[in-house]
Amino acid sequence: MDLRLSGKVVLVTAASKGLGKATAWQFAREGAKVVICARSELINQAAQEIASETHAEVLGLRADVTQQADIERVINATVEKFGGLDILVTNAGGPPAGTFADTDLGMWEAAVNLMLLSAVRLIKCALPYLKQSANPAILTITSNSTKQPVQNLVLSNSIRLGVIGLTKTLSQELGSDRIRVNSILPGWTYTQRVDELINARMAKTGQTKAAEIAQINANIPLGRMGTPEEFANVAVFLCSPAASFVNGVMLQVDGGLHSGTF
Repeated sequence: MDLRLSGKVVLVTAASKGLGKATAWQFAREGAKVVICARSELINQAAQEIASETHAEVLGLRADVTQQADIERVINATVEKFGGLDILVTNAGGPPAGTFADTDLGMWEAAVNLMLLSAVRLIKCALPYLKQSANPAILTITSNSTKQPVQNLVLSNSIRLGVIGLTKTLSQELGSDRIRVNSILPGWTYTQRVDELINARMAKTGQTKAAEIAQINANIPLGRMGTPEEFANVAVFLCSPAASFVNGVMLQVDGGLHSGTF
């Protein structure tokens, strides 16, 4: 299938590694012009790797999505280099693991700023340019925890639901501007972030890493965690003109982990 992404301008945040990097890489393979940003200095290396493998135009920028000035700089640099913006993928690193008893108010405020307000800032800054695109799309990356809370992740379980509410609302409000707004809810996908969560679980349970991974896999009908590439394939399709009538969808990419009908 031709996803009709050649020449489209895409911004993917938190893309120095993990799901963000895999998604940006797949956009580049489809011929898009890609801008990636992250706080880490690894962002330039990621941009070079993607450009080398795909021969696509890739711009890497260091930026913190919790800072309004950084977001404005990234959006402006995207438009200056590529002349516009067609697709925005909002992504951010996850907050620390922990239970309600483990977390203080400062941690809650930081998590809201990281996961919810970063998406709000990005979308507000990007909207004027998305409205000028022939095939605009916004994708928020959230989590399967919005359907089914994950043990020891109270901050993520709670605040990512706000991003879901934002996504669904915008899918209705921005429809008249032809801007499709969807979300992906990944389940257990083996990334560095998931490795950190597994280590946090080990510290609480005293189990080995192999035992923790086996326990996670046992709850997934497909019997394993997903890969970043499997996630990226779905993300890129949802943003592409090939999915032109898909709007307001919260799509689980979790191997069947969530057992509910809704």
